[in-house]
Parts: sequence; structure tokens; C-alpha cells
Amino acid sequence: MKASTHGRAGFPQALAFEWIKFSSVRSLVGTVCATAVVPVLGAVFVAATGSLRPDDTVLGGSLSLTVVAQVLAAVAGALLITGEYGTGSIRTTLAANPRRGTVLTAKATLIAGVTYTVALPSCTLAYLVGDAMLEDGRYAQGQPWPALFGIAAAFSVAALLGLAAGTLVRHSAGAVTCVVGLLLLPSLLGPLLGDARRWITGASPTAALQKLTQTSDATAETAGSLGPWPSLLLVMASTAVLLLLAVAVLRRRDA
Repeated sequence: MKASTHGRAGFPQALAFEWIKFSSVRSLVGTVCATAVVPVLGAVFVAATGSLRPDDTVLGGSLSLTVVAQVLAAVAGALLITGEYGTGSIRTTLAANPRRGTVLTAKATLIAGVTYTVALPSCTLAYLVGDAMLEDGRYAQGQPWPALFGIAAAFSVAALLGLAAGTLVRHSAGAVTCVVGLLLLPSLLGPLLGDARRWITGASPTAALQKLTQTSDATAETAGSLGPWPSLLLVMASTAVLLLLAVAVLRRRDA
């Protein structure tokens, strides 16, 4: 009643509206579906080709393509808002709900929830497929629990990072380029930054994901010396700051 009295939609209405828009955009739904499929296909490919290193784990090998899937999750987050800027429908969204912070919060809740819901069963299935296909006893098992919950959270964080980048940049191509750079550049440039490496590289969502999957590539030299959970928390904090900046910009900028 309060929302209708003031002529403004509240958060539940905004979330429902965002779900209707999300489910009606084929490119978004397709990107999220690809995010779910890639880890499983990667597990099948790695197991079938026997391309694991001797020091790798079943978990790490089975989730070899989760970085690619994480990039797709980030792209979905960016497209969730840049698609509206591209079509001009963002004006309708903001006219229906002038509370821009509520609009962005609804988008963030939706994309984080969808990507987590998709990533957790997908990565779990990828691990189970790899475990079934790989030769028993040849590789260390790894510790899938509770790592798989953190892996799914890393997907959600990447999607939120994409949403923040899309809000700030507003153009799909630019936002996708920006978010791919945010995902990959810290891991590439971190080793060049001396003592700051552990923080710069550790702030990369891809580095946190590599550590959680316990891949043999997640060494201190390449992925920062922070542990998997501290790295994920650092990524969450960095993404939260970027989202707050996105809210501030959205409130002050014309649609």
C-alpha cells in the first residue's frame, strides 16, 4: 500500500520487474545458460584428453574452464543494464521507479542470485563428471566442500562487477571490454608490482576462483599469496566499493 500511495514501486516490485525483463532477453538468458554449460563441457574435455598435470587435483582439473564461465557471468551482469541503455528502455525503468538505488539493488540481487543458482549445480556436476571419468587414484581429490560454495560466490561477484562496469560505462562493448580487463589484468600485472602483488593479484576474481578450485596454476607467484577465502573476501569488498560508486553515478546522471 505504501508503494502505491506514493506512486513508487518498492524493492519487491522492482525485483519482479527485473526478472520479467531478464527472462525476456534472449542474449541474457543465453549467456547465463552458457555460463552453466561451460564448466561441465570443460570437465568432459579435460578428462577425455587426459591433459591434467601430475600435481593437479580432480577438483581443479574438472573446473579448468570455470574462468571462462566466470567471464561469461560478468558479461551477463554488464548486459543486464547496458542492454537497457542501448534500447533506451532505461528511461521507462527509471520512470516506473525513480529510486535509482532501488533499481540497481534489484538488478544486483537478481544477477547475483541467478548466477549463484546456476554456478553451484553446474560446478558440482562438473566435479562429479571429472571424478567419474578420471582414473581412480591417479590424482589427488582436492577438497570440494566448502570450496564449491565459494566458487559459486565468485561467479556472483563477477556478475556484480559486470553490473557495476555496465552502469558506469553504459555501452555494451565498452562495458564488456572493461570487465574482462578487470577480471584478467590483475593476475597478469600483479607479478610486476613487487610487494603489492599479493593485494593486486589477490583482488582479481579470477585469482580467487583459481585458488578455490585448487588448480595447480594458483601459485603465490601467479595468483597472489592470499589464501582462497581472504582473496574472495577482498574481491567482494572491492566489488562492493565499485557498486557504491555505480549507485552514486546513476543517481547523478541523466538516463
